Amino acid sequence: MKPTGTEERLTLVFVYSRDYAERVIRNLINDPSFCQSCGLYCDYCKYSIYSHVSNVRAAIQLPEPSRLPAFIDTPEKCMPRKLPKADLCIASGLHKDLLLELPHYMQKFGIEGLIVPIEDFVEVPSGLKRQMKEKCQELDLENAFPKPFCSLEPAEGKPTISRLVTELKVGRPSLGISTVDRDGYEVIDHVIVRRSAPCGSTWYVARKLIGVETRMENLYDAMAKAHHSYPCTASMNVDPELKEPILHVGGYIIREEVENALK
Repeated sequence: MKPTGTEERLTLVFVYSRDYAERVIRNLINDPSFCQSCGLYCDYCKYSIYSHVSNVRAAIQLPEPSRLPAFIDTPEKCMPRKLPKADLCIASGLHKDLLLELPHYMQKFGIEGLIVPIEDFVEVPSGLKRQMKEKCQELDLENAFPKPFCSLEPAEGKPTISRLVTELKVGRPSLGISTVDRDGYEVIDHVIVRRSAPCGSTWYVARKLIGVETRMENLYDAMAKAHHSYPCTASMNVDPELKEPILHVGGYIIREEVENALK
């Protein structure tokens, strides 16, 4: 890392096999055809506000695990020939043997950190996560395994990963909310997205909160509907570590952040 004040633009490379990573990429570059959740009522709340297209060095798609053998004896043969030099690699949906091989490739091409979002524990079970962490530590690579991706926050000792949250404004959502009195009821008048979930759902939830009364039962209902309608891509399978679906955790996160903003 260069000293504070002299950092160049944070650069990313995506290595993925399923469409979740494409959702994150399209949110980061602010693809104008990406978020169509409001349909005819779209007011283009996020477009022209930001674009991180110059931060994305490459998006490399590998075969889906279902198209590969259950066990891959020579995973290096299935990996890309090269990776562009970047600060961070975000890996999603990869075959387990390819994911285990990835840290060596990252070190070879000068990539400093790895983020493996866990939207479904089946893709990255706890044993695999433990192996990945050990490999990254051996190779002196920053690493994070946010479950779900929208739980990612800046962390001490992980300056490069923290830059994704602080500079590109994605990770655990952060909102600013103003309210007005309307016929004796406090309702939400305006919502500012200070930091979005990586998939972009925060923008949609924010849009759906405008005009909602601030009583908790009203807010919870509006947030739950918006979170499911976007839709959140986290799994509804009960996670063995969390003891509940990862999708529910994503819902709790946005709910907590709305409550914090109202405070």
